[in-house]
Amino acid sequence: MAIHRTLAFAALVASTALVAFAASLHAQSGHLLVIEKGSQSLAVVDPASAQKLGSAAETGITGHEVAASPDGKYAYVPIYGNSGVGKPGTDGSQLDVIDLATRQVVGTLTFDHGVRPHDPVIGPKDHLLYVTTELDKTITVIDPKDPKNPKIVATIPTGSAESHMLALSHDGKRGYTANVGPGTVSVLDIPNRKTLTIIPISGNTQRISISPDDKYVFTSDQTKPQLAVISTATNTVTKWIPLPSTGYGTASTPDGRWLLVDCMPSKQVVVIDLKTLTVAHTIDVPATPQELLVNPNNKVAYTSCDRTNQVAEIDLATWKVSRLIPTAKSADGLAWSSK
Repeated sequence: MAIHRTLAFAALVASTALVAFAASLHAQSGHLLVIEKGSQSLAVVDPASAQKLGSAAETGITGHEVAASPDGKYAYVPIYGNSGVGKPGTDGSQLDVIDLATRQVVGTLTFDHGVRPHDPVIGPKDHLLYVTTELDKTITVIDPKDPKNPKIVATIPTGSAESHMLALSHDGKRGYTANVGPGTVSVLDIPNRKTLTIIPISGNTQRISISPDDKYVFTSDQTKPQLAVISTATNTVTKWIPLPSTGYGTASTPDGRWLLVDCMPSKQVVVIDLKTLTVAHTIDVPATPQELLVNPNNKVAYTSCDRTNQVAEIDLATWKVSRLIPTAKSADGLAWSSK
């Protein structure tokens, strides 16, 4: 009898510990933001329950990417248009500012012509908003201090067509754009608002990210299943990492240990060891993984799965999909809001 009680108590302790561990994995302040591209909306997701709390309707067709304000109160959604990069379609000419508490658009910046604004990035030091304005071959710099009336304060030339995605160094001094059709990366001097050089990659490249220590920039070759590793010291491709299939979005873990890469054709997320720059793990995910985001807690990552209208949550300890978060049509851009 005593043995049975001891075993039952041990099982209870183990179960309680497991529940506590699961809770610690997800419990934290903040929300996951997900662009629902096919529904022209922005979803706000509770990371603890993995449930969508609601969606904010955009004012145009359609946003692809999103950034959150440093205080977690607002989201910035450029309205790109109804087509893909380099393809005919509408040319977006506005940016929506969404109040995340009310999930309503409270401000809109309107460009004076179609520019296809795409990827918004918050400056890590100046807290300005940097947005790729593809048709103008520029980065537009926006002061978002007044959410109801954001203002354009500068532009930075990229020297290339189809500057689609942007990564900023953590000191805010350098910018790197993935120029899709030309297959190049532009290196930008952010304080002086100029292009420093353009790095050839391949016939076509997509997405871009920078390592936490600012030593490497990563972009995916769209002509071969390989990832370009760019040295920021020399502004040259110093290594190619073979992938199971063509890569797309990338994101590093905050501790600088791992780089995650979406591989759409093989429906996988590939994990690269940043110490050796080699593939360490592969994770099966739903169809067409688009964008990657690592939770600031360094315990889980998210990838938006466009075709299945889901976001896959990946446990960074087990390298497995831990949960699937349902969204509206065509999940795409991701961001983390601190509130």
